[in-house]
Amino acid sequence: MDNKQKIAFITGVTGQDGAYLSEFLLKKGYIVHGLKRRSSLFNTDRIDHLYQDPHVNNRNFFLHYGDMTDSTNLIRLIKEIQPDEIYNLAAMSHVAVSFETPEYTGNADGLGTLRILDAVRLLGLEKKTRIYQASTSELYGKVQEVPQSETTPFYPRSPYAVAKMYAFWITVNYREAYGMYACNGILFNHESPIRGETFVTRKITRAVSRIALGLQDKFYLGNLDAKRDWGHAKDYVRMMWMILQAEEAEDWVIATGKTTAVRDFVRMSFAEVGVELDFKGEGVDEKGYVKACNNPEFQLEIGKEVLCVDPKYFRPTEVDLLIGDPTKARTKLGWECKYDLPALIKDMMQSDIKLMQKDQYLKDGGYNTLNYFE
Repeated sequence: MDNKQKIAFITGVTGQDGAYLSEFLLKKGYIVHGLKRRSSLFNTDRIDHLYQDPHVNNRNFFLHYGDMTDSTNLIRLIKEIQPDEIYNLAAMSHVAVSFETPEYTGNADGLGTLRILDAVRLLGLEKKTRIYQASTSELYGKVQEVPQSETTPFYPRSPYAVAKMYAFWITVNYREAYGMYACNGILFNHESPIRGETFVTRKITRAVSRIALGLQDKFYLGNLDAKRDWGHAKDYVRMMWMILQAEEAEDWVIATGKTTAVRDFVRMSFAEVGVELDFKGEGVDEKGYVKACNNPEFQLEIGKEVLCVDPKYFRPTEVDLLIGDPTKARTKLGWECKYDLPALIKDMMQSDIKLMQKDQYLKDGGYNTLNYFE
């Protein structure tokens, strides 16, 4: 590709990955167009710092209304934008919710990808536009080998994963059938301070912060034994870009190569506020208690119950172990993680403590003396 200013089109631009990727590409001099769904509420918090007034000249960040279920809308936008790169990040991405909305999940996550690919084909942009498809480690589901690599067989265990499996293979099919530069990035779990509040890692760091500040007594989780390969979203969006800069279109695993149980993520999050936990019981009867509190800023009673298991958070079909093998990404593209898990948890906890201090400020009638992370 030549040295002209590149144009990128990002679906799901208001999500965690869309926000970090937009920021990353703008710093590289791209013109960025983002797709966002119409809502009666503002849903642009993650990208508000990137917003540019429509009346200013030489803007390089644009937002467009649209939806992955509307093919005519996608065709019109891609025709107008003429993107050099498309990053399809939009999806109904919550695994548990996909069991409640399986039809919509299949439409948006599976057929939505087809709509993007076919729009590029119909518009004759096969040789101009490179496409990144956000695949997921949930494809591996009931894992067939450990760790999981680009050659590991898929065994999806949720409507979300099944929809993403269709998206994966239709991307491969269009690459092979039409010579399109279309790639799958099989992303393992990636988190950050702007992760959605219903995802387990952010649910944990928010709850731990609130408990430390006296705003909440305890919280509830599902399977504490589930193990995931957690990385930082900032590292992963950098790899998305690297994938589209490669000479050949291929599919890639994006992972840290390390796995951690949900229980240990909880333990490490509490440790960030100087609290040591003691877990007692098994299965649905397991609970977490304060064993020690070593930070004078946070006065938690020893023996206080702070975590319980609630069976309603169990999945109908559980995925017990995910751990990726990023050897291909490291050897062929030179990708490395800048954040390890302790650094990720520290980043999330620092952010959520500051966020929850605002709630405490309001609860205390505007008076707050805590400046733990300042």
